[in-house]
Amino acid sequence: MIKLKSKRFCRGNFKFGSGGNGGNRNGSSSAKGGEKGCGNTISEIKWELRPGGMLVQKRETGGSVGEGMITVRVSTVSQWHDICIEATSTFGELKMILSLVTSLEPREQRVLFKGKEREDGEYLHMVGVRDKDKVLLLEDPAIKEMKLHRLAGSQQIGTAYRTISV
Repeated sequence: MIKLKSKRFCRGNFKFGSGGNGGNRNGSSSAKGGEKGCGNTISEIKWELRPGGMLVQKRETGGSVGEGMITVRVSTVSQWHDICIEATSTFGELKMILSLVTSLEPREQRVLFKGKEREDGEYLHMVGVRDKDKVLLLEDPAIKEMKLHRLAGSQQIGTAYRTISV
């Protein structure tokens, strides 16, 4: 793991102490005399190396963005459902939960967020779904039509005429 020190930038004339000269033991340094400081401390940024070779700032384990449970309000044509789901879930996982609530199979569902249909593999937090956001659930029109054709095909169609004997 690589540790780098960051500097805070703000308005005003000030100087930070240099790496080993003006700082104290924990890596912070203070503004001198009459100079204006921004925070009097320099925080350490922890870095990690991802498997792809990219160097990124290490995430903090508690309360970071995209973690935890969120409530998504799902609107069907005639009903509202409040679904609690993890922020890092996919739309496919949301469809699985909705199939229990709405009795529509996941392949029969179309989920729209911000006016666009979302794929099953897209993550909620990557698309921008936050707590108390609204998602629209529609039934797939092609599957709806196939159901109607099956229903019409299963019913016996009577003959066009009847013989009447007197």
